[in-house]
Amino acid sequence: MNDIRICDLKAIEEFRQVVELEKAIWGYADPGDLVTVPVFIFTVKRGATLIGAFDTANRMVGFAYAVVGMKDGRPMHWSHMAGVLPGHRGGLGYRLKLEQRTRALAQGIGLIEWTFDPMQTLNAHFNFAKLGGVVEEYAENFYGESTSALHRGTPTDRLVLSWRLSAPHVVRRLEQPTELRVRAAEVGDAPVVNHTVAEGTWRTTASMDLSRTDRRVWIEIPMGFTEMQLQAPPLALQWRLQVREMFQAYFARGYRAVDFVLQRNEGFGRYLLVDG
Repeated sequence: MNDIRICDLKAIEEFRQVVELEKAIWGYADPGDLVTVPVFIFTVKRGATLIGAFDTANRMVGFAYAVVGMKDGRPMHWSHMAGVLPGHRGGLGYRLKLEQRTRALAQGIGLIEWTFDPMQTLNAHFNFAKLGGVVEEYAENFYGESTSALHRGTPTDRLVLSWRLSAPHVVRRLEQPTELRVRAAEVGDAPVVNHTVAEGTWRTTASMDLSRTDRRVWIEIPMGFTEMQLQAPPLALQWRLQVREMFQAYFARGYRAVDFVLQRNEGFGRYLLVDG
């Protein structure tokens, strides 16, 4: 991974390479789903960050793109896209996010936000456990119907993640490997809102209790949601709507999602929500 070169993208030809990466990574069938070269041209000119990763053959294998926005009257960055070709995953995405952070801080920006699918366990683990993001907003069908093979089949619901770049908990996450952290006993003992069970290939919800008022609660999701959308669409839609209901119910009561635990051997992951 150290032989990967990372740099800012400024040239039109580089922007064209990014468009090709969009197609390769997400498999969009409709050109209207792509960020195009003209958009890259004018947004980069006015403060957007577009970062590329190149292999030893000088082939672009990953990128990260963030535009300038405003939140609560203050400038911030919105990370619209970040992707890596399958053969180069396993650390490069993390390096690209750190590069985004460095550039934002150099511009005096203290907040980067982006969306991610709440049903994607690996993304959730990355965003919370590795980066220290926090979520208190659930966006229903945020992008509308998608032509991407990765997103097709259910509404494009998203969690809006806030990455406060200099917050103490973020700095701790970046400085301390995930596997070395120990959670307090009261966190591990927090109740699970939805108990799930394995039924054949997939996990299903056995029970769900939205009346919990504990200081901390867990929301459980299955691994393999992309495959579920392709192989068991009705179950994937059921999961989408159940998870939507749980997040919306607890966010409306003032809870925030602050962590994610991945249980690979059991085939699920859990979001940790905290009241206040």
